[in-house]
Order: sequence, then C-alpha cells, then structure tokens
Amino acid sequence: MVDGPEVVSRALREAPPDQLAEAADRAIRSALGALRTDVFVADYRISGLWPVLDPDLPAAGFLACHTVAQRCFSSQQPVRDIADDGSCRLYLPLTVWGERLGVLLIELPAAPGPAVTGLATDIAGALAVAMRAADRETDRYRLARRRERLSMAAEMQWDLLPGRSVSHHAFHLAGQLEPAYTVGGDHFDWSLDGDRLTLTVLNGEGSGLAASMLTAVTVNAMRNARRSGGGLVEQAELASDTVFYQHRGRRYVATLLVEVDTATGRVRAVDAGSPHMLRMRGAVVEPVKLEQQMPLGMFAETRYELQEFQLEPGDRVFVVSDGVWAAEPPGQEPYGQRAMARSLRATRLQPATEAVGTVMRELHAYHVDSDLRDDAVVVCLDWHGPRERNGG
Repeated sequence: MVDGPEVVSRALREAPPDQLAEAADRAIRSALGALRTDVFVADYRISGLWPVLDPDLPAAGFLACHTVAQRCFSSQQPVRDIADDGSCRLYLPLTVWGERLGVLLIELPAAPGPAVTGLATDIAGALAVAMRAADRETDRYRLARRRERLSMAAEMQWDLLPGRSVSHHAFHLAGQLEPAYTVGGDHFDWSLDGDRLTLTVLNGEGSGLAASMLTAVTVNAMRNARRSGGGLVEQAELASDTVFYQHRGRRYVATLLVEVDTATGRVRAVDAGSPHMLRMRGAVVEPVKLEQQMPLGMFAETRYELQEFQLEPGDRVFVVSDGVWAAEPPGQEPYGQRAMARSLRATRLQPATEAVGTVMRELHAYHVDSDLRDDAVVVCLDWHGPRERNGG
C-alpha cells in the first residue's frame, strides 16, 4: 500500500488520455483494496458534478453520491460517508494548481485511517494532473462537463481560457463566464511568471461568433506581446493596433490589464475601457479608481499609460464586465449601483472559487429568472500577501 501513489501514477502515464478513469480505477482497486471508484467532473456553470466512469448511473445512486461530492468540491477537503455496513465512500477533490476539476470517489470496505486517506489524497492529486494534461488530447472529460450544447462562440471562449482558478502562496484567483453555453465576447486571461501575475478582463463588443473572434484576436495579441517580454503598455498597444488595422475603428474591445508584483503586492494597471474593479477590505466595498483610457482598437496607434496602487493582505478584488455592472432588468436599477456591493459582501467567508459563483447566482436572481441580456464575467482575486523571507 505504501507504493499506492506510484502505482497509480505509473498506470496513468501508460494509459491512453481517454482511459484515465479506467486506469485509475484498476490501480486504486489494486493499491487500496477499493470496492469501486468513480470520477465526477464539474460542469461549465459549476452547478453540478457528473460521473465519468458511469455516466448512466441510476438516479438514486447519483443523488446519493452527489450531495456529499458537492460538499467535498466546495470545501476542497476529503469527506467520508460511512454506510451502515461499515463500508466507506471517500470523496477527494480533484484539483491541480488551484483549479477545481471535480471529485474522486473511492469506496472502501472499511473507514480509512489517516495513512490511507493521505495516500488516497496523493492519488487524487496525480489523477487531477493527468486529467488536466489529457484535456487537449480527448473530448471525453469535456463531454462529461457539458449539460447542453455549446454555441460556436462559447466553444471558442472556453478553449481560450487559461483555467477557472489558480492558487499561489500570495493569492487565490478565480473567474467565471456566463451565460456558460452561449457566451460571446466577454473573457478573462491570466499568466503567472516568477513574481508577476498578469490578469486581463475583456468586455467584448458585439455578440455571437463575431464577438468571440474579436476577443480571440485581442487575447492572442496581448499574449504575443507578453510572451515577447512586453509589459502592460506594450500588450495594450499591440492588441489595440492589431484590432484597429483589422477593423479600422469599427470594432473595439474594452479591456482592463492588471499586473501584480507577487513579492510586494504592488499593482500596475491599464484601464482601456469598461471592465470595473472593486476592492473589498473588511466589509467595505469600494471601486478602485482608475483613469479610463480608450478601448483597444478604437483609434490607430493609441498610446496607453500605467497607473499603480497597493494591495494589503486580506484584500479581495473583483473585476466584472459590463454584463454584470450594467445589468438592468426591466423596472430595476443597474446591478452595479447597489445590489452588487451586497452580493460581494455576502462572499466574505467564501474562497474565491465559491465567491465568483455566488456573484453570478445573485446576478441571475436579480434578473428575476429571465435570461442574461449580455455576457458576464466575474473574476475574484484574494490577496494574502507575500511570504516572509524566513518562509513563514
């Protein structure tokens, strides 16, 4: 049993990318004496967890697993469910670099002790890494995630995302797109490189496939500049010129570009349009005031300037697109005027990964069960602060 994680890791490395769940099942049964296993993946809305090994799991069996699996997914802690006969279902988070993929279920003949739980946790970590790597080589896990057909625009947007969350000793970061299955132009992107976290949020102009294509060009232009060593100004200017010379000012992309020095908490920003940044410090929610500059692609050879501000440990920063801030259901004031501050305060005790879902649910509720009229992006950054030099 000591070699359990190594046995499973080797089985995962040798398995075809679409057969990871089966390979893990065989290896876990052998290494831990498990009675059965299953893999549950989160859907695009992060509203449910769905089985990979047994997609046709009967309703009663699915419901029996689902509530406990959701608790594991939300808490990101192992959860034990002991049956009357003494057998135990052990639920473990499938998480890699802070991105929550789903939950691994291992059914054992008896409740595991700390050593077995620790081994099972390591196995879940190895499976999560393998699933993340395999996601570009097979459609199997994406098919399990989708509960309805994605529009072409949404297919492009989800493929363009860096992930939905990432963790670091200095911060946690999470984002969500809505409407998940038909999102068009709104988007977010991030990259962690040494002491630099780069984050961009785009409020794509237009709708549907045309908006998605415009966003894809903009994101890739910013990535090209960033990967060539360019800072925020170079990223903004290259993207702006790329969009302008393609559309001659007829189309543009409102974008917020942010760079966080993870060693100091110093933030540099270029506000090129409408995404809104709000900071929650304690129970106080207030906008981060930045000078708004021209959206990317509106004019030829637009020049951008940096602005700076400082994060303090414990700060929570939200960035939202106009589809959140300016949402205005019939007969109501815009969501950002007052309702949004209330929903942000409601997330105080939640991790960033749960907070983005709470804000989206509150937004849907504000629309009184009607569909969102515009794409919506919510990104949440929790700043913990850099570690002390002694590693404490």
